[in-house]
Amino acid sequence: MARPDWALAFEDEVWWSRFAHPALRAWAAPDRPLRLVEQAVAKDDPDPKALACYGLLVRWWDRGTDAPPHEEAWLRFVDGRPVSAVTTRFLAWSCAKLAAAGKTALLLVWDNAAWHVSKEVREWVKQHNRRVRQAGTGVRIVPCLLPVKSPWLNPIEPKWVHGKRKVLEPDRLLTAHELAERVCAAFECPYEPHLSLMEKVA
Repeated sequence: MARPDWALAFEDEVWWSRFAHPALRAWAAPDRPLRLVEQAVAKDDPDPKALACYGLLVRWWDRGTDAPPHEEAWLRFVDGRPVSAVTTRFLAWSCAKLAAAGKTALLLVWDNAAWHVSKEVREWVKQHNRRVRQAGTGVRIVPCLLPVKSPWLNPIEPKWVHGKRKVLEPDRLLTAHELAERVCAAFECPYEPHLSLMEKVA
């Protein structure tokens, strides 16, 4: 709170299914009960059954005010699944957005997923921080690991649950693009191009 040029962020990955319905409850008229229709995939459906997504819940405080922190959710979908090489691309993208917002440090809270604690990611963070220090500009990363098997300590987790309920379509199968757009609308963030192993990031 004393460093308005720092950002506190909680990172996590989630799968958004086009088929599986989240657990939910809803009021309905006695003669018109709400029904969720089980969806089936067509043999020629080109879209994946689920989309992987990186998410960052970002907070920062303005100096000299007692106002609640500024908070945003940043999302990037993935072509494939979360792996170390895609994680570093997400971190580079996040740091670029924070730099544009005038931040100098990212206090990154995340779990012990293999693609968070891998040698590749740890080495990338080390090299990234070295470049920031040498250049005197940019956003350094301070990783903070959550205790093992404690996902409820990450405040982005309940947002995933509520988000899945918001994008639910009771009786129609969404395309992958429709699903991604609905998710971004629910989190009030722009729909960005998907992260990929083929993408080049400096």
